[in-house]
Amino acid sequence: MDMTRRDIHNSEVPALCRSCEVRHKGMCGALTPDELLLLSKHTRQVQHTSGDELVGEGADVESYDNVMRGVVKLSKTLEDGRQQIVGLQFAPDFVGRLQAGESPMTAEAASDVEVCRVPRAMLERLVEQSPTLRKRLLEQALRELDEAREWMVTLGRKTAAEKVASLLLLIALHLDPEQKGEKRLFDLPMSRLDIADFLGLTIETVSRQMTKLKADGIITITANRHIEVLSLTRLKARCG
Repeated sequence: MDMTRRDIHNSEVPALCRSCEVRHKGMCGALTPDELLLLSKHTRQVQHTSGDELVGEGADVESYDNVMRGVVKLSKTLEDGRQQIVGLQFAPDFVGRLQAGESPMTAEAASDVEVCRVPRAMLERLVEQSPTLRKRLLEQALRELDEAREWMVTLGRKTAAEKVASLLLLIALHLDPEQKGEKRLFDLPMSRLDIADFLGLTIETVSRQMTKLKADGIITITANRHIEVLSLTRLKARCG
């Protein structure tokens, strides 16, 4: 079945794209119907399980990914093999750096992930032709820069308790934006080890701070990874 055909209920949008829940919020929301149809002829939906590598640091960039579901973690590796997680990406984030011949970092599935993959040459050609798409990707890049600067403050100045609360708030607000109100439900997309690495803490400290949030009635923890935030307001107050 040709999933790039135009859908019978909406001839302006390819059927493949109509099944994408984040299309309007991501880069594809900046495309005209004709541009979307052109792009859909070259893209494919790819699923990764937790731990799969999407692209390795230093690898030749042959394609870009748009996150449709799940969480992607970005990391850098030092010469002696030590690794540092430098960012998290959620739907509908764009994974990759335009015009880069080699990937500046490793992108790995932190949870089960579904992405829309487009060849590099195709997307870069479309970016040149579409000022609207170029603006949308620039806005995302600037937002990620702002978030990276905010995270520098978190890592450099916040206490261990504030760091853990900040990470939980980040995940709660981004993993499923459709959830509304004071409560949020999600499965942690990272192990305690990854969280400790990301925050510059020990595993024991991470566990201790999460236990304290639970004891204070701000979150509940089931089976070690299923989190329910009982009050976003109280969690935000713990972020410093």
